[in-house]
Amino acid sequence: MSVVNSRTLQIQRPDISQSHNQKISHVRKFCNNHLSVLTPSRSFKSFSELRSLGFSMPLKPNFHCASSRFLVSRCESQKFSDSLEPDHDQNYVTNSSQMVEQKEASIVDMLEQSNSLLPHIVLASTLLALVHPPSFTWFTTRYYAPALGFLMFAVGVNSSEKDFLEAFNMPAAILAGYVGQFVVKPILGYLFGIISVSVFGLPTPIGAGIMLVSCVSGAQLSNYATFLTDPPMAPLSIVMTSMSTATAVFVTPLLSLLLIGKRLPVDVKGMVSSIMQIVVAPIAAGLLLNRLFPQISGVIRPFLPPLSVLVTACCVGAPLAINVDSVMSPFGVTVVSLIIAFHLSAFVVGYYFTGFVFHKASDLKALQRTLSYETGMQSSLLALALANRFFKDPLVAVPPAISTVIMSLMGFSLVMIWAKKKE
Repeated sequence: MSVVNSRTLQIQRPDISQSHNQKISHVRKFCNNHLSVLTPSRSFKSFSELRSLGFSMPLKPNFHCASSRFLVSRCESQKFSDSLEPDHDQNYVTNSSQMVEQKEASIVDMLEQSNSLLPHIVLASTLLALVHPPSFTWFTTRYYAPALGFLMFAVGVNSSEKDFLEAFNMPAAILAGYVGQFVVKPILGYLFGIISVSVFGLPTPIGAGIMLVSCVSGAQLSNYATFLTDPPMAPLSIVMTSMSTATAVFVTPLLSLLLIGKRLPVDVKGMVSSIMQIVVAPIAAGLLLNRLFPQISGVIRPFLPPLSVLVTACCVGAPLAINVDSVMSPFGVTVVSLIIAFHLSAFVVGYYFTGFVFHKASDLKALQRTLSYETGMQSSLLALALANRFFKDPLVAVPPAISTVIMSLMGFSLVMIWAKKKE
């Protein structure tokens, strides 16, 4: 019975020793590489035992080892603790990169949200133009076309070809905008022109100036205002403004003849060139950049809102600074009040007229806001240029000059109000 047990033990020993030898071999390699860093007190006797097991131990060590078993277990535990030790350098790099990304995201958000400051910036530029006109007089009429073109470029970068194709699929809305531009607004202009002369006793050229403002096409600033409030509707607004500007070469002289009694010889080639420079070319450039170079478009997109705010402030402050004498004239306050009532009534009529015609539309509110901008905001700069060129009396230019400022302030105030309501 003892023989059987002895044989049984002899049979089982190779398996145990083989597993043990594998562990010892693994620990031996680790200790050969790491033993020099272990500094606890050890005895010389344990080193001879370890050398008999195959460890490459120094003949005259500088430290003592109590036992081979303790040393092996110490090596194993050090290996395990080293594997669990965190990489502080890697964590520092990760945390640093996360902080940089958070700062970049906050800067981008701040740049993109700068549009919300537009009404305040416009108001500040208006006050600055009144108090210190030289701050804006450098921004002469030759800068207007590039400035408005930049605003159209910003709209193009944030749009796609599909948006403009969908805009042409809304002929009823385009027609409604055209009616608001060249039917509703001229009627209102005629009424307020008559009121200014017959009720308030203002000079006849002032009434003619109010009527002249109502005869011109829509303002490009209405496109930018629509983009800030309802970005999907911006292409529709651009199409409506472009059509009214293109046909203004015929409609504006006809309306001026009917309302004022003076036929204005508008420059057809100049009108077409203006449309190409201010509307078509910048929007096409923005669309192409967005389509062909999306990475570049993504880089510059956050910087467009603050630049657009500054450009808009210059477009508002410059006409006021240049014509500050007319605005501060004895009847300036009365003219300002009439211009405010004129544009306010146009905004209101455009809004409710659209609600009446398109009451079943799914995007009714956005459509109402878009046509309200289109009806209420006129190209007062064009009216100012026509007044200076074709009318001998300088008083005709006073209402267009005031209209440029009032229209912009009212339009972008509505941007702020409607944007908050949407939120």
